[in-house]
Amino acid sequence: MISNDSERPSADVIRIGDFIVTFSSREVMSEGMRRPRRLTPKALGVLRMLLRSPGAVVTRDELFAEVWPDTLPTNDVLTQAVTQLRKAFASDDDAAAPYIETIAKTGYRLLVAVSVVEDAAPALLIEPDLQQPAASVLTVAEVPAALPPVLTELDPIKRRRRRLRRYAVVAVGMAMLVALLVMAGMLMQRDPPASAVDAAVEDGTRVIGSPQRPYRLITATAGFETYPTLSPDGSQIAYEADVPSRPGSVIKVQTSGNTPARLLVEPPKGMSDRFPSWSPDGREIAFARFGPAESCEVLIASATGGAVRHVTRCDGTELLSFDWTPDGRGLVFGSLSGRYAQRGIRTLDIASGRWQSLDYDLGRDNFEYAPRYSPDGRWIVFVRNPQIGDLWRMPAEGGTPEQLTDDSAEIRGWAWRSDSRHLVFGRRVDSESRLYELDTDTRVLRDVGLDDAQSPTVSRTGDMLAFVHRRPQFGLFRVPVTAGGLGAPERLFPSSGRDAQPMVSPDGQQIVFSSDRSGSYALWWADMQRPESLRPIEGLRPEARQSSDWSHDGKRVLVLGRDEHANPGIYEVSPRDEQTVRLPVPVRQPLQALYGRDGQQLLVVERDRDERMRLSLFDRSVTPWRLLGSIEGVSQARYDIAGERVLFTRLSAGGLWEADAALTPGSIRQISEDRPTRWRYRTWTVSAQGSIDYLSNRADCATVFTRIAQPVADQEHCLDAERLSASNGFSAGPGGEALYLALAVADGTDIGVMSLPERIPSLFPGFVKSMIFKAKDPL
Repeated sequence: MISNDSERPSADVIRIGDFIVTFSSREVMSEGMRRPRRLTPKALGVLRMLLRSPGAVVTRDELFAEVWPDTLPTNDVLTQAVTQLRKAFASDDDAAAPYIETIAKTGYRLLVAVSVVEDAAPALLIEPDLQQPAASVLTVAEVPAALPPVLTELDPIKRRRRRLRRYAVVAVGMAMLVALLVMAGMLMQRDPPASAVDAAVEDGTRVIGSPQRPYRLITATAGFETYPTLSPDGSQIAYEADVPSRPGSVIKVQTSGNTPARLLVEPPKGMSDRFPSWSPDGREIAFARFGPAESCEVLIASATGGAVRHVTRCDGTELLSFDWTPDGRGLVFGSLSGRYAQRGIRTLDIASGRWQSLDYDLGRDNFEYAPRYSPDGRWIVFVRNPQIGDLWRMPAEGGTPEQLTDDSAEIRGWAWRSDSRHLVFGRRVDSESRLYELDTDTRVLRDVGLDDAQSPTVSRTGDMLAFVHRRPQFGLFRVPVTAGGLGAPERLFPSSGRDAQPMVSPDGQQIVFSSDRSGSYALWWADMQRPESLRPIEGLRPEARQSSDWSHDGKRVLVLGRDEHANPGIYEVSPRDEQTVRLPVPVRQPLQALYGRDGQQLLVVERDRDERMRLSLFDRSVTPWRLLGSIEGVSQARYDIAGERVLFTRLSAGGLWEADAALTPGSIRQISEDRPTRWRYRTWTVSAQGSIDYLSNRADCATVFTRIAQPVADQEHCLDAERLSASNGFSAGPGGEALYLALAVADGTDIGVMSLPERIPSLFPGFVKSMIFKAKDPL
């Protein structure tokens, strides 16, 4: 047992290898150092334990019990303490032997000689016996205190070599500083480069042409090309493409120029190939093949075409995601659903077929999507719960994940840059998708400057970027629903903008929807009987991911919006009176709001500080609002007026559940096992009569209508074979006699490519980090 941090050790000054440690001041010093290195109390506690048994293994449990008593520490705190010790004992000699050895899955041991330094006689040297058990090794506390000190001189050759190295480092630093000052002066005298807009006009007097785009499109078809992946050198692109002559999709490969594409492999009839992923060496492409009856398998083909080999089955899965391991010998998978369901991130060794789960903190309801290793193999970044969309990072070997974004956004693809620090991701903003670059160390965001872009991929060298360019236009439609099927869609309020989220009032007399038809994104309202009444609701910026909810009397609307700092809030709007009020919802991050049994009860889908999702019922007639009930793990909810029940979907699985109006735990039951799917968790609605309608798609029909949870078997109807419906909300008429939805008027995608600008490194990153650590050091 070592003493507590407040107790003095048996010997205050100890020589450990080439370093002198003073316990009372927590300082580490060696010959040639300008100033001592300071240890934290916890790092010093770990060092004491290692000194009691030099050369013997001290387990993690022993270290936790002695250094962190009466607490529940994570592995990270011990790792940080050992890392600080290694930095304190770091030598300028790169070939120097390590002082502390990590014993995998066990603990640590000290590898160097230890002696006591005192003002008395010769010190007793303690040489670590790597073969001797811990109990037989002499501890520091057993060294006689009366022995004189031994401070042997360092090897003169080594000392001279260190001094020369220091002089060389100083000289190089001075040369770099002079070069930096010269470059800065040259840059200050240089004219700034002309932007694409400036370059379109010569000398401000003559029009040259339209501004040059920073990217070029390498496909130009009327269909859909999606999920691009770049070869490591950025010279070739593989992507998923629709085939007009047959249902389903294929994988095509072409160069980053406008050359004809070639087919990777020909899928069997009735099959679709999707989600290509280029191997790190550029020789192979992994992809998924889907077929009838929800069949799915992951395959690998040579990048030049030819033989295909089987990797694993994935039948019945949704949100399938996988990528290559850095060494190219395996694949890393996100969470799997379906027949081969598995929670969390796993790797699959291709040669042996052996799975290995990563050891890290995984919540009960969490679903991990799109995991990818950094190019240097140190990190894995993934999207946790794509329904609420945030990026997370953890060490490649597992550990404690850290959250990189906190927006609950609609993430539309992401990729690492070659420096293993920055990444590029797509995100829906208002009515479009844009690309952003994120610094994973500082959490700083930068808009890449591309409109209508998503699904980015970046080459491992050269930072070539490829992405999906999609500029759709959605219009509002009314679709009659009859006993025999569906009528022809009727266009409402035509415009050249993008309309979405049409929500009709319970009496069918009013409608609200989101649109950018005026040039800016806003919530619009109209009296259905008077089309000329259409107008935007001023002073409100609605959230594109969530539709509005009408009060039962049709007088007010609950809207999820964002303030000028992009913080989410719940607003109550009286459209006829043009009044908008922000509600004091007592939750950290509201994601949806609904009217409950009456106007004084509100249902709120929220995400708390621990990143857990829940549906909460509040009574707002009192201040502060009183919590009446809650259900964990809810991703979306609707209130059924006719049945006086709450319908909801979950983060952890597809399907639909119901609970009574009070959210009583005993009333919760599942009413649909597979619809809605986890990916289309917002494309369902409930009418005033209680019917539940759902929109999906399939290979032969772009928009499929299903009335689910009925006494008879669900029946699918092809609502529109060519046009996709929007995925962020629709509504049904009061009696379920009609649907109000957004359908694509013009749609399609192409693949764009461009070179990302080079990253400018920080001038003094080490200095900045050292200042940060000093500010945190509890001296």
